[in-house]
Amino acid sequence: MGRIIAVANQKGGVGKTTTAINLSACLAEIGQKVLVIDMDPQGNTTSGYGIDKNQLSNTIYEMIIGECELEECLIKDIIENLSLLPSTVNLSGAEIELIGVDRREYILKDKVEQERDNYNFIIIDCPPSLSMLTVNAMTTADTVIVPIQCEYYALEGLSQLIHTINLVKQRLNPELEIEGVVFTMYDARTNLSLQVVENVKNNLNQSIYKTIIPRNIRLAEAPSHGMPINLYDSKSTGAEAYRLLAQEVLRKKFTKK
Repeated sequence: MGRIIAVANQKGGVGKTTTAINLSACLAEIGQKVLVIDMDPQGNTTSGYGIDKNQLSNTIYEMIIGECELEECLIKDIIENLSLLPSTVNLSGAEIELIGVDRREYILKDKVEQERDNYNFIIIDCPPSLSMLTVNAMTTADTVIVPIQCEYYALEGLSQLIHTINLVKQRLNPELEIEGVVFTMYDARTNLSLQVVENVKNNLNQSIYKTIIPRNIRLAEAPSHGMPINLYDSKSTGAEAYRLLAQEVLRKKFTKK
């Protein structure tokens, strides 16, 4: 049975989508069957894989409001071992559409459970907000990965995110756990990055990944070429970091069994 991981942080610009894209691609690279779900109305994960959003007739929005089934909006094998549920800006209207809908927190879960056995990993890129879309992702997920940028305000808003995760766990998804925190945009040349890492380790009672994602120009360039970093520049420090993170995530899967 596939493991479902939500990548979430309501703070924007922390490397959430970058992590969702590149962790997924690096898991696929080592032979894992991966489904990526773009739950962000900005659709950056969709375009980050080179998909033209204007050409899509069925997306996760149509699936959520019941106009199509998951299979009808699935883009299969966009790279080897990896398929995508795409998103467009239309998804921002889902919040309104879901008002009054029965079991609205479980709509994604009900759809994804049917496909779960077809994948080793299902990675959900959440929107940068604590919305009904994020709640749907967390209700569906087994665990949450929280990317944190190595900057001064790193801890700001994190307690609210953890509170939301705990609420979802209490009321909607008793199995939900925080998979771990991953540090992004680390700059080894600054004392600040090191201080942020130490500060979070000392103040956050959560599992923290050993792999730290560096600030890397090739990582920043890759989405504009519609490619994950391991295909755009396989030898870059960004690609190596996400390969190490994928190995850590894979090891956690087997230790949890």
